[in-house]
Amino acid sequence: MLRLTYVLVVFFTTTPAFIASLWVLEKLNLPGRRPLSVRYYRMLCGLLRVRIHTVGTPANGQPTLILSNHVSWLDIPVISSICPIAFVAKREVRSWPIVGIAAELLRTVFVDRTRRHQTAEVNAEIARRLGEGDPVVLFAEGTSSDGNRVLEFRSALVGAVAQVDPTHEVQLQPLSIGYTRNQGLPMGRQHRTVVAWYGDLDFGPHFKEFVQRGAVDVVVTFGTPVPFSNGADRKQMTRSLETTVRRLTVAALRDIPTPVGTAA
Repeated sequence: MLRLTYVLVVFFTTTPAFIASLWVLEKLNLPGRRPLSVRYYRMLCGLLRVRIHTVGTPANGQPTLILSNHVSWLDIPVISSICPIAFVAKREVRSWPIVGIAAELLRTVFVDRTRRHQTAEVNAEIARRLGEGDPVVLFAEGTSSDGNRVLEFRSALVGAVAQVDPTHEVQLQPLSIGYTRNQGLPMGRQHRTVVAWYGDLDFGPHFKEFVQRGAVDVVVTFGTPVPFSNGADRKQMTRSLETTVRRLTVAALRDIPTPVGTAA
């Protein structure tokens, strides 16, 4: 209980200050939002005792849509601690206390997946983020999993890359997240629920158990970026990236070294 209290006190002390800093930078149109967010999320991952092992390199220098599997609420601080990034998140996140405000200031694109007719509007917003230089992470499964497998990727929002200003060279990059150890020991399929948050799991009890169960190791693998051309088949590209993410995730969970390309 003391550990949980400590984590909550630090979170509710530092996060409002982080949000206030983001707001000031936004209102005064000052630089610094990206490095500030990376430092904050590194602090948060340290507070939660999450050890991050990064394989490969996040793409930079041109608009990049990153397609990732999705295991837990923890995915967002983990990825954000590696590089400054924007996310596509479900609409409900916007109404979450504190977290929703931070998500808006970090240029999250919110989507209501129950409203299919909203796809064009969301794609335009994603394309805008990409054109403005923010790499965007899309959890392409459309939901979170139990962490032991990668679900089928949805291709509708991948269409956003076709709406980016044609003067930019757009690319897609596969990203795998695999939670591998708890307290230094291999996690195993039956223990991955320590981290995985999916289905109808209540957040409060899940978060309490996670904090009390100790340190977690996660392998974040950036695959080789794939250039996008307007003549490409969106669904075919999505399936190809899904296959890559599944391969990288299996390698991480089985502790198999996997060479991946890097982006300059």
